[in-house]
Amino acid sequence: MTERAFVEGLPKAELHLHLEGTLEPELMFELARKRGVRLGYGSVEEVRRAYRFKNLQDFLNLYYKGVEVLREKEDFHDLTLSYLEKARSQNVLHAEVFFDPQAHARRGVKFETVIEGIHSALLEAEGRGMSTGLIMCFLRDLPQEEAARTLEEALPYRDLMVGVGLDSAEVGHPPSKFRRVFERAREEGFLLVAHAGEEGPPEYVREALELGVIRIDHGNRAMEDPALVEELARRGIPLTLCPLSNLRLGVVRDLKEHPLREMMVRGMKVTVNSDDPAYFGGYVNENYLAVREALGLGRRELVTLARNSFEASFLGRREKEERLKELERYERSFQRS
Repeated sequence: MTERAFVEGLPKAELHLHLEGTLEPELMFELARKRGVRLGYGSVEEVRRAYRFKNLQDFLNLYYKGVEVLREKEDFHDLTLSYLEKARSQNVLHAEVFFDPQAHARRGVKFETVIEGIHSALLEAEGRGMSTGLIMCFLRDLPQEEAARTLEEALPYRDLMVGVGLDSAEVGHPPSKFRRVFERAREEGFLLVAHAGEEGPPEYVREALELGVIRIDHGNRAMEDPALVEELARRGIPLTLCPLSNLRLGVVRDLKEHPLREMMVRGMKVTVNSDDPAYFGGYVNENYLAVREALGLGRRELVTLARNSFEASFLGRREKEERLKELERYERSFQRS
């Protein structure tokens, strides 16, 4: 079995995925024509040429341009189902996906339009044997008051979501800015996650933990603080790493410099995910393969990453055990070969 075939067959979960970041240029142009949206690009190839980002803000400028084509429930359904079909083809058995309702509200798209479109696609995927979870993210470069209003809008749909998160431009927008809205979300029973330590300092990771976050999205810069590394390892706080995203946004200059292997050595619970795969050159399997090659990971280490992905998920105990058993069967099959 080749290494590519091994990764392709590896059962896994994806825990850090922005649905809006799965908008491939072909679908972007199709929806733009359907909704009468002017993109400012003449072709799919021209859009792809724009995927040269110096930093997170460069990417966000294009990202928010792309979401303008998402207007109706059907658009959100088609976007979501397209990702889920791709993920399932890469043997993702469980996906917990982010969405950004504020990015659509400022264009006049109602919350119910967004979540009902997404949820209909999640139901289709679950009908085909894939489990899912939906996480609503707040845009950290907007005021906490707007996040609080979004949370109130979301409460009638509480049963359709497992958690809330925090994303968008990190520098200058610490997690502590959203303390009150995270407290309210926890009171309503939401599980809490947050992007921290991607471009922001290690202190942002600490602040996220103080808010009650139980999973850190990215977290690369935690490695600059040995005491924080020790705490994350001791508490078993999962980190949802996104290698190709880090490379394309300049978080690391070369994947050989990525902290993933060192994090594993330090006993940290890390996972591999694709973040915004339409923009960063690869879905989850491409991310596994990229770090395997760059960091010299063996099959046992890849299995550990996959195991971490299920253990760090928000699946119920029984469902989690079933997914882990599937992974164990796969592990035994390659050990016999």
